[in-house]
Amino acid sequence: MPESASNEPRLGLVGLGIMGAPIAQRLCERGYDLSVWNLEPEYFDRVRESGAKWAETPAEVWKASDIVLVCVLGDDAIDSICFGKDGFVSAGNGANLLVDLSTTSPEATVRFAKRLNDKLGADWVDAPISGGPKPARDGELTVMAGGNAGAFGKVESVLHEIGQNVTRMGELGSGQKTKILNQAIVGANYILMAEILATCKAAGIDPDLLPVCLKGGLADSAILQRIYTQMTAEDFDPPRSYVRQVYKDLKSVVGLVDDLALDLPLIDIAVAQYRRYAEAGNDMEDGASVSRLYQNRGEES
Repeated sequence: MPESASNEPRLGLVGLGIMGAPIAQRLCERGYDLSVWNLEPEYFDRVRESGAKWAETPAEVWKASDIVLVCVLGDDAIDSICFGKDGFVSAGNGANLLVDLSTTSPEATVRFAKRLNDKLGADWVDAPISGGPKPARDGELTVMAGGNAGAFGKVESVLHEIGQNVTRMGELGSGQKTKILNQAIVGANYILMAEILATCKAAGIDPDLLPVCLKGGLADSAILQRIYTQMTAEDFDPPRSYVRQVYKDLKSVVGLVDDLALDLPLIDIAVAQYRRYAEAGNDMEDGASVSRLYQNRGEES
């Protein structure tokens, strides 16, 4: 495919949400020719000044690009963008590689990749991300990739523009399976941090001093220093992640555990607690605000 004047591939990005927008800003800052689309056109305002170019449909993004990145909310959105009205396959020609930064099920990844290749001859790399909006903007994400080595090689340099840690975990779908494991760790720790905060308050310990005291010890972690401190400060607006996203990812964890016929009670309890909060009408709240589940319980008792 033809490349941009800078000899870098022309990029497309579909999805300008909480992670997609800072990724777009980062890629433009790094000098890439970037075409973008989002279901809600007003989201383009988030990246307009970065130099990104608006496309009217996903198909137009595909036509204008060599590599298209997708950062949306799960299987149904990916299906629509690829195969729905004005989706990628309706373009007929254009990009030769799709890179899915979303958290998509491994089964759908394999199915969609085969269908896209049959229709357009394009390769697929699953490359879900972790880290949040600020690391996305700063190029410091963790990227866990799956796909054949040749396809991964085409996009590896681009992934290093947004990620400080980029690892190919194996063949197609391996990145998504790794992301499920990542979300098991993150989701369980969201609940653990909420419970630790509630315990601190009940025990008369200053919650703000806990991460200071534990820093550098075996109990220290990015979750403790970032998510727990966000909980103590009630710093949930604007959201850094959404409850609906965390809950969706935790349901994927349950699906994988069930498929593998494993009995993992710690994960089961964490998912059940997060489900209680999500289903109480908190879908669009910050993911870390699950700490309020325990505050409300204390206030009611």
